[in-house]
Amino acid sequence: MSEKSRPSIFWLFAVLLLPLLSLMAKFNLHDRQKMPKTGPVVIAPNHFTNIDPIMMGVAVWHLGRLPRFMAKASILRIPVIGWLLLKSGQIPVERGGSTRSSVALTQAKALVTKGRAVIVYPEGSLTRDPEMWPMRGKSGAVRLALELDIPIVPMAHWGTQQIMARYSKKINFFPRHTIDVKVGDPVDLSDLADQPLTPELLREGTDRIMAAITAL
Repeated sequence: MSEKSRPSIFWLFAVLLLPLLSLMAKFNLHDRQKMPKTGPVVIAPNHFTNIDPIMMGVAVWHLGRLPRFMAKASILRIPVIGWLLLKSGQIPVERGGSTRSSVALTQAKALVTKGRAVIVYPEGSLTRDPEMWPMRGKSGAVRLALELDIPIVPMAHWGTQQIMARYSKKINFFPRHTIDVKVGDPVDLSDLADQPLTPELLREGTDRIMAAITAL
């Protein structure tokens, strides 16, 4: 039985949200066979609008995995919605301080050791590039992949900015927009494995991930 086929609170999200979201967006999934169907995986997408997590969660659902995010803690404190997100395994990330970041990484590790898929935005925030190209990444995604020896799959998308502009909180429900999502090959970090996780090594791995996302 696949992870997605097991009964879970994700089915409540699917029943409540997918019909609405299908009216807002059509998903074109490219190279979907590259997404591992089972086992632990870190998924690393680009990030340029505030609605990206919702839309990429839907895309990952359509790719056959249950999406878990490292999400802003403020979102998870919203009544009802926050409770549902926490129950579905989303990981609260508190702003400010390496200790808080390490707690979130510990929670992410607990998920992937159970064979789950965890979505980590390497950039950590919306890109500030004028043309919305990916920025320089942070080390959380590669640290997770190297410490637990699991694949990290880059993913790129385009089209969410038509539904919600960068930095905006306004959702454009109509007309229906197309979101293209492309899945990449797992990033090769084999030569970095079994080595001390120095800042230089983490930077090298992170640069490879961001190059893969940018190429997609």
